[in-house]
Amino acid sequence: MLNKGLRDEEKIRIDNVLKTLRTLVFVPYPLSVLQKTDIENQLKEFGLNIESLINYSNDDLIAFLIRLSFDWEQLEQFADILVEFSKAENYNLDNKALAIYQYIQTESKVFSFGINTKIASLKNK
Repeated sequence: MLNKGLRDEEKIRIDNVLKTLRTLVFVPYPLSVLQKTDIENQLKEFGLNIESLINYSNDDLIAFLIRLSFDWEQLEQFADILVEFSKAENYNLDNKALAIYQYIQTESKVFSFGINTKIASLKNK
């Protein structure tokens, strides 16, 4: 039972960091220096920063997020954040988001029209 409690706490922690990241990224762009610093601080909660996020290969990033116990929904939210962050800044993180969406669609064994739409949208850019 303790193990389940720890998993629940970790899920809540990940959800809270993702919510904060979403609020920081979904703002009128370009991002201010303070907003970028706030994003960096939130990414540190996952052991990431903008530079490491850019440098990770798609597969390595997915494996890293899985090791952090991200569930399917959290992976999708993280990919959404990458897409929005790419719009706000001139970082090309769309390919990482696309890889995450494709991973979810393949590995979750559940077809999602929403994720399929996101995949199609990124491929058409």
